This record gives sequence, structure tokens and C-alpha cells, in this order.
Amino acid sequence: MLKNLMRALALACAMASGQAAEPLKVGFVYVSPIGQAGWTYQHDQARLALERTLGARVQTRYVEGVPEGADAERVMRDLATQGHQLIFATSFGYLEPALRVAADFPQVKFEHAGGYKTAANLNTYNARFYEARWLAGWLAGRASKSGVAGYVAGFPVPEVVQGINAFAQGMRAANPKAVVRVLWLNTWFDPPKEREAALSLVHGGADVLTNHSGSPAVPQAAEEKGVKLIAYQSDMGRFAPKAQLAAVTADWSAYYLRQARAVIDGRWQARPVWGGMKDGMVRLSALSATVPAVWRKELARLEQQLVAGKAGPFVGRLVDQAGTLRQERGALGDAAIAQMDWFVQGVEGSLPRK
Repeated sequence: MLKNLMRALALACAMASGQAAEPLKVGFVYVSPIGQAGWTYQHDQARLALERTLGARVQTRYVEGVPEGADAERVMRDLATQGHQLIFATSFGYLEPALRVAADFPQVKFEHAGGYKTAANLNTYNARFYEARWLAGWLAGRASKSGVAGYVAGFPVPEVVQGINAFAQGMRAANPKAVVRVLWLNTWFDPPKEREAALSLVHGGADVLTNHSGSPAVPQAAEEKGVKLIAYQSDMGRFAPKAQLAAVTADWSAYYLRQARAVIDGRWQARPVWGGMKDGMVRLSALSATVPAVWRKELARLEQQLVAGKAGPFVGRLVDQAGTLRQERGALGDAAIAQMDWFVQGVEGSLPRK
């Protein structure tokens, strides 16, 4: 009788312990306000999907509008101190601050978007945006009447250079005489500056705009000026309903869910991830109803070839901006793509000298 009572008490304690299990606390650090669209908005949509899927097993918190540098380090340190066991640092310039905080909190897992350094408790992840940029460039090449696209770009880091080159390769596949004009912002998020750059490109002859920046300012400028738009990060249809042809978007939901589950189950490891279209991490979405059926069919064919590894922006002959042959045949490897610091033929703009 006593033994049965003790077993019942032990079972009750175990059940109570299970019910009282603390949720995984997950922190998110955002470089810009969440807003209604854009880079941070996409990350926050994934955070919300994580909450919906795991329910009481997770508890999330975000801090938005955090500048890269000392502020980012302070915010991550605060999150770690407050018991967050998994922290997503979602901007390129957060890498060094994240590494410093990770060294001081070895029990906390850190995930950095777009980074190139890891630690025992810091992983990096990114999407192969350049894949969808290639398709977007092809669409821009077909839609452009002037043969000139304007590209509003944040910082001259490899990810941005990859996107510009891929877009130019796609555009020139549709129109061999097309050019892509680049203006640098030297910031990720500055709506007035983004708008000014977009208007300057339109005044210079661009009748298609795209961007690698964080606000809807470029889409809004395209709508205002009556030029076409290839949106980036989010579907910008609400800001540019007439201008938008399509959007290059990322979906971080599956990745965030996978990494959170790995921490909960004790399986998390620092294994860098660079996912592409075949992984569902990046896509060319929100195709406008104005895109002809024949173009849609060709885009589907190109995407199928890309996913199969038979085609892509860096497959085959590659010539740089100065006319130097960079590749005769084959495909550029991941290491070369990840360190890309040169422009392909057809890009009008300059890169800072090292």
C-alpha cells in the first residue's frame, strides 16, 4: 500500500514537473522597425510562426531598431542576462558584437544572419538571394523598355554584390544590351536616402527599380514615377500596386522552427546554413497579373533549371566589368560566391577600393 502511494506521489511529481517546464526563451534583435514590410518584417513573421507552432514551449521577445555596433552588443547581452537561451541576431553588422557576447555566455545559443565567422555556440545562416535575383533580373530585362535598371544598394558586402551581379546576369540574358546602375546608400535603413537614390536612378533613365535596403521607400518611388519594380524582402504590393512585377522574398519560418526545436531537444550545433530556392528559403513571389503567361512559363523553366543545378547567374562564361574573363565554363563555387568583390559586365557603378 505504501509502495503504491509512493509510486503515485512520484508520478504526480513527475507530471507536475513536466507541466511546470520552463519555455525556451528566444530573443530577436532587429536593425530596423518591424513596419509592414521589409527585412525586419520578414524575420518577425518567422518569429510569429514560431510562436504559433510551438505555443507554450517557447517565449519570444524582440528588440527593434537596434543600430549595429555597441548598441547591438548591449541588447544581446541584456537578452542573455535575462535568460534567453537562443538569440537571433538578424543583421550583418551584428556579427562581432554577437561573437563577444557569445564568448561570455557559453550556455546561450546564438544565430547570426549573413555572417562568416562561427563559435561553439554561434551559428550563421543566410539565404541564396542571388538565385531569385537572377530570375528577377530576367523579368526586369523583358519588362524594361529603356534597357536600364536602377539598383539601390545598402553596403558593398558580398551578399549585396552577389545580388547585383545575379540581377545583371538575368537582365542581360533577356536583353544583352541591358545595364544595371548602382547607387550605394552605406546604410541598411534610411527611407529618405533610399527615396533620393531611387529618384536619381529614374531621372538617369532607369525604368525598372530594385533594391537591397530596408524600407518601402524604393517601391513607393517606383509607384510615384510610373516605373516598374522588383521588390525585395517582402511583397511590396500594398506600396506599389501598379509598379510591382514580382518580389524577391525570404521565408525564415522553417529555419527558426528547426533551430528552436534543436535547442529544446539538446541537438543544436553550430553548422552554417546557406539555403536557396530548392530549400524554400528564398523565392520569386507575388508575380503581378500583368506578367504575360509566356514570361511566367519561361520563369518556371529557368527556376527548374536553377534548382537542378543546370543554370544560374554564375554558371557558364563570366566576364567582369573591366572585360576580364573570370570563368570560361562550369559553375562558380560557394567560396568564390561568398567572397564576391567584383562586378559583372553590364553593371554601372563602382566598388570601394580595398
